[in-house]
Amino acid sequence: MKTESTGVGTGPPPQGPKEKAGLRERLEQFSLRIPYRAKLAVVWLVIFLILAAIFAAAGFDTQWMRDNWVFIIKGIWVTIFVSFIAIVGAVILATFGALGRLSKNPIAYGVTGFYTSFFRGTPLIVQLFLIYLALPQIGQNLAPRFADPYRGWIVTVTLLSPVMAGIVGLSLNYGAYMTEIFRAGIQSVSHGQSEAAEALGMTYRQKMRRIVLPQALRVIIPPTGNEFIAMMKDTALLSFLGAAIFWSDPFRRATLLGRAAFKNMEALLVAAACYWALTAIFTFFQRKLETRVSKGYVRGGSGAPASKVTSKGAQVGAPLAQHGVTYMPGSGGGPGGSGGLIEMPTPDDETNPR
Repeated sequence: MKTESTGVGTGPPPQGPKEKAGLRERLEQFSLRIPYRAKLAVVWLVIFLILAAIFAAAGFDTQWMRDNWVFIIKGIWVTIFVSFIAIVGAVILATFGALGRLSKNPIAYGVTGFYTSFFRGTPLIVQLFLIYLALPQIGQNLAPRFADPYRGWIVTVTLLSPVMAGIVGLSLNYGAYMTEIFRAGIQSVSHGQSEAAEALGMTYRQKMRRIVLPQALRVIIPPTGNEFIAMMKDTALLSFLGAAIFWSDPFRRATLLGRAAFKNMEALLVAAACYWALTAIFTFFQRKLETRVSKGYVRGGSGAPASKVTSKGAQVGAPLAQHGVTYMPGSGGGPGGSGGLIEMPTPDDETNPR
């Protein structure tokens, strides 16, 4: 009599997981054929379509936006002007602040420490109102204590317009933050560079101007660009100080126009688009500047000729390798480090000893 075997595991394995795994692999292979930029464009397109659907469902007055967008974007030049003047002042303050933070002079260290602590520890809007409202009050109280030629000068200096008060406030605030950026950039330069400059008889000013600061720029420029982009958006705070319509930025123009026509959302969307476009444009130029500044400092470049030692010290040039000489990275006892050329045994040396 024949019996059929019904043992466990004798049947064919289930095909479900394999089919799922095969489908996932096919999808991954199909995704690899599509360029990355094309996939990124699809993602952005989907996001814009979703936003457009929400925009249409909310019932915004697009006709009003088309009629008034020119008036709002006319304030872009105020944003750019204030940002450029303020970033120049911030760079100057940050340079002196970083040098003071690195100085061993107690006066310089104490003054810069108080400056960075105060302007980093208080809100920017409070600083703007202190400069615009409190500073004139201080000038009015101090003016009677001085003679007539200086009395009017003190009142004039302490009484600032809204735009000037905004420029001073942005410069002081961002200068305090950028002080730490500049300090880190200066400290990123090898200490051996400073020792070499001192060995050549350079003064402190010559050393900083010719040796340290030029090398620190490649570290300072990227975060400084980010601070400039953030400053362009913070110029909208100047609208709280009040300014003439000629000196009004897109945010102030949008708020004034939107309140008058009861179209606040439409006006603010146009202003937001202005700031977004400015950020995108200056981000593009910032990347170009970073690429240009970083030339010569990129580690492990593939375009280096084979006859040169790479920055990592791992690639040996042909003239050195022919003589059994290898570049070995090492430490020279200082913060800068060093490397040396040593003679390594080769297969020819082992077969044909000297």
